[in-house]
Amino acid sequence: MIVVSGATGNVGRPLVQALAAVGEQVTAVSRGVSDTTVPEGVRRRQADLTTPESLRPIFNGADALFLHDGGASAHLLNPRDILDVAKAGGVGRIVLLSSIGVVTRAQSASHGGMMREFEDAVRQSGTDWTILRPGGFSSNAYAWAESVRARRTVAAPFGDVGLPIVDPADIAEVAAAALREDGHGGQFYELTGPALSTPRQRADVIADALGEPIRFVEQTREEAHAQMARFMPEPVVETTLDAIGEPNAAEQRISPDVARVLGRAPRTFADWVQRHIAAFR
Repeated sequence: MIVVSGATGNVGRPLVQALAAVGEQVTAVSRGVSDTTVPEGVRRRQADLTTPESLRPIFNGADALFLHDGGASAHLLNPRDILDVAKAGGVGRIVLLSSIGVVTRAQSASHGGMMREFEDAVRQSGTDWTILRPGGFSSNAYAWAESVRARRTVAAPFGDVGLPIVDPADIAEVAAAALREDGHGGQFYELTGPALSTPRQRADVIADALGEPIRFVEQTREEAHAQMARFMPEPVVETTLDAIGEPNAAEQRISPDVARVLGRAPRTFADWVQRHIAAFR
């Protein structure tokens, strides 16, 4: 049995689908798992990682765990307590979704510091562990969906700064391999797309898929900050703006790890858009 936390998220959802497609027994865990968000045959369980004891019946009899960082609730989690309950239930293999920020923004409490605590807990857990360190997600473009639908406009800062954003489906496939196969224990995988991509270029890709022009509006850092601060804590906003506005060499590095694990090139942003273009129509 494989337990997938964050099962309705951008990585968890395709991971559950990938595991179910090859016949694995899967328990999908989320704060709001519904019948429409997981494949038939997958066990659905509502639970909250902030209360590890509530996870005990979910982990009982499980062999492996995909551990999500908790997203906006990460600061409320105690990874060591979660892992203690998981091990007590029989879990011997852990795949952690971490962040490249552990390496590139190590001095930031909101990025490197917080996820370093998760990584340290997993590495010291005594399990067969694998740590995934993606950068920006292709699915972050969902933030543009409403303005594209309503006004055929994309507004973003740093329009010509490129990052090797990664398709969440690739992260999910790497996670599935690490959960199912031997040989990934003790590995850190940095997961990126195949090329640098700028916000302006991504807007053009969406326009091409729609067959209609999209106007790109370059925000100032201050405008972007005000928008992001509506749903992100202040330290996270500042570090995120630093990373997307003035990325360092490690944040712009194109990693070979997706190809190394999956035996194929990573998907492009255009691939992601083709699968999700309905959100922008």
